[in-house]
Amino acid sequence: MTKLLSNFQQDLELRGLTKNTIYNTVGSVRAYLCWSESQRADPLSIENLLAYLKYIRTERSLKSTTVERHFQRIGLWFEFLEEMRLIESNPMPRLRKRYLRSYKDPVSHRRLISVEEAARMVRATIDTRDRAMLMLLFKTGVRRHELVALDVDDVDIEKLSILLKPTPKRSNRIVYFDEETARVLKRWLTVRASRLKKRGERALFLSRTGTRMRADTVFKIVAKAAERVGLHDPRSNRPEDHFSPHCCRHWFTTHLIRSGMPRDYIKWLRGDAMNEAIDIYNHIDPEDVKRSYLAHIPMLGV
Repeated sequence: MTKLLSNFQQDLELRGLTKNTIYNTVGSVRAYLCWSESQRADPLSIENLLAYLKYIRTERSLKSTTVERHFQRIGLWFEFLEEMRLIESNPMPRLRKRYLRSYKDPVSHRRLISVEEAARMVRATIDTRDRAMLMLLFKTGVRRHELVALDVDDVDIEKLSILLKPTPKRSNRIVYFDEETARVLKRWLTVRASRLKKRGERALFLSRTGTRMRADTVFKIVAKAAERVGLHDPRSNRPEDHFSPHCCRHWFTTHLIRSGMPRDYIKWLRGDAMNEAIDIYNHIDPEDVKRSYLAHIPMLGV
């Protein structure tokens, strides 16, 4: 299994998945295999998968979203085994559809907050670093792994723009922010310079130890900020009672649409892949997008 797990990791790398996704996926699969070994059970059997599902739900008391995330990653492992013809078929899609409620995670379940609620959430966040992260998530719509991958050199305060790292999910790498976000970012950069412990560290957002921020830490920071103003209930099992970094992307998209920004520009800023043949003839000028963005992005008054 050790050799097979190494091959699985190489397969994920060849598929172009992010380092964070690979790290978390291999970790979930390794945890499952270790548990199976401790139970002296066949890790490829459906009976063992169901036993593991019961274990992490009852004995470990993991939240439903965490359980779903683990089984999504283990599903990639079984998909790999099927591709390698080491198993006849992948049982995971059927198992997830039957036993995991949010297998298809409808968009309607994502929590959408108002502009005023987003402003309260940011104002209630005192830490300079955390406030800067929240502002970028709300004002750019970037994903959390894109946020933690940012280096200081990727941010142009004067031009109000950011150049994101290339990822398989993103077509366009340029995003913009407004003047109030620039003010928050400048304050963080000043604090960052005083906190910097490791010379040559390029990451825009640093952990308490002075190293690059982790995506799971961003998740906790955003959830805690939302909980602070009553927008996140960690005890609830309903998806609409939870607020995550992806809800910021949902907020960004929805409020730009509501403010009347052209949909092609929003799609360009989100980095969505071009799905229609006519898209290749629609040449978008980044400066036009920037002007439209600055005219439509909601102000939070911070």
